[in-house]
Amino acid sequence: MSDYFWFEGIPFPDTVYKREIIEESHDKFVIRDEDTVIVSYPMSGNNWLIEIVCLIQNKGNPKWIQSVLIWERSSWIETKKGLPILINTEGPRLMSSHLPLHLFPKSFFRSKAKVIYVIRNPRDVLVSAYFFLHNTKIIDNPESLGTYIEWFLKGNVPYGSWFEHTRNWLSMRENDNFLLLSYEDMKKDSINIKICDFLGKKLEPDELDLVLKYSSFQAMKENKMSNFSLVSEDVVNNGLVLMRKGITGDWKNHFTVAQAEAFDKVFQERMAGFPPGLFPWK
Repeated sequence: MSDYFWFEGIPFPDTVYKREIIEESHDKFVIRDEDTVIVSYPMSGNNWLIEIVCLIQNKGNPKWIQSVLIWERSSWIETKKGLPILINTEGPRLMSSHLPLHLFPKSFFRSKAKVIYVIRNPRDVLVSAYFFLHNTKIIDNPESLGTYIEWFLKGNVPYGSWFEHTRNWLSMRENDNFLLLSYEDMKKDSINIKICDFLGKKLEPDELDLVLKYSSFQAMKENKMSNFSLVSEDVVNNGLVLMRKGITGDWKNHFTVAQAEAFDKVFQERMAGFPPGLFPWK
């Protein structure tokens, strides 16, 4: 893993991240009571949720999401570009992160800031990440999906182990300032009402209809300010297209029976102790 640097046990691609920025975000960045943070393991629906929350904050009016780039509307805490934007932004801020719990800004745990944490079937996460990384060349390409499955199960992928990331963040799930969502449930119309309730936003039925309209995958693909319209065509036609179409369970088209059984065995071991139904995928 020569194209990574390791920080507190987590691998980060050195083409994208800087150690000093992650250190600063962890030790010095101040999260305020009025802030909202969208957190997920990579490839779990973070960008989709950003669009939904931005629309809810503006009662379905798409002007903001159509005129400001997504990473400026919800900047990334751990990036060189995102952290200065957040530091210099006044008032309530919307921000994003893939950071594991132990690397999250220390100030959050002294605040009343709200976190929305999104989980997705890790098998689908793995497949999307494989195609995304294969086409973007962020790291050395795995030889095959089978090789990437091995990396993923060992946590030798960007942001480390999905299992550790998810287990640790789920320890917050009983807190009043923490909302757990699943990518699979985000396709349900009722999820926007749940997000509104958590954020203390009251939207009329016609405003909720606008949120649904402008957060559809087709609308996001057409929106030039969204990540969905800014990635290259080869990525669009592979890993990210699964998220853009709202597809779930596509991993079944890529895993062999043996790979699926090996993955399930690790999942059951690593995620033991959580209540049935917490993970809504099959």
